[in-house]
Amino acid sequence: MRIVPQGRRVGDGVVPLQNRMTPIGDMEATAARGLFTGNRGIIHDAASRTLKTRRWTSRAWLICVLDWRGVRRQVMGPRSWTELFFLDEAVALAAGHRPCFLCRRAAALAFRDRFPWPHCAAAVQLRAREIDLTLHAQRLDGGRKRLHALASPASSLPDGAMVLQAGSPHLILHGRALPWSHAGYGPPVAALNGAQLITPPATVAALRAGYRPTLHASAGRFRFPG
Repeated sequence: MRIVPQGRRVGDGVVPLQNRMTPIGDMEATAARGLFTGNRGIIHDAASRTLKTRRWTSRAWLICVLDWRGVRRQVMGPRSWTELFFLDEAVALAAGHRPCFLCRRAAALAFRDRFPWPHCAAAVQLRAREIDLTLHAQRLDGGRKRLHALASPASSLPDGAMVLQAGSPHLILHGRALPWSHAGYGPPVAALNGAQLITPPATVAALRAGYRPTLHASAGRFRFPG
């Protein structure tokens, strides 16, 4: 599968499709590219290559690779799921997605093994459907992205969690907060305790248990105090 974000022709020009995801689940049109794709079912009109009103038709919100087994896809094509694009895995997890068991099986298994499931016996393997049901209850507030109050200082969140502070999403890394944009992360600032948690709490628990999301290279540009 080879997927490259594409645009649609308007008049004499080409404009980006509205399929670049923010950490809070908004779908925007920008030329910036990310490391991962994913989907929430079919939510586009193939003729116009524009989004419909609904923002999901399936509870399986996936994080997929851009290149898999040489298959090429037409973005927002007919009778196929709507390709969404994320800066990195932390953004996709914050938006409520989880690794795909098909194209990212190793990551999906690692995520599953660290996902909290208090009602499941230790010998019973958690299923993808159960992960999706748990995440679905935590990622939405009606039709909007659900934000969560912090149960601990923002600086104590695990690497890869995302918070909303000063009106914009930030990535938590080494106890600091890096402002997000479609192009990458900005210099770290203090993680504010008045921030709201964007990443679903169950996903935060998986991060705390040792799941390591793939981060955009811009997150590694900065030096952090030891």
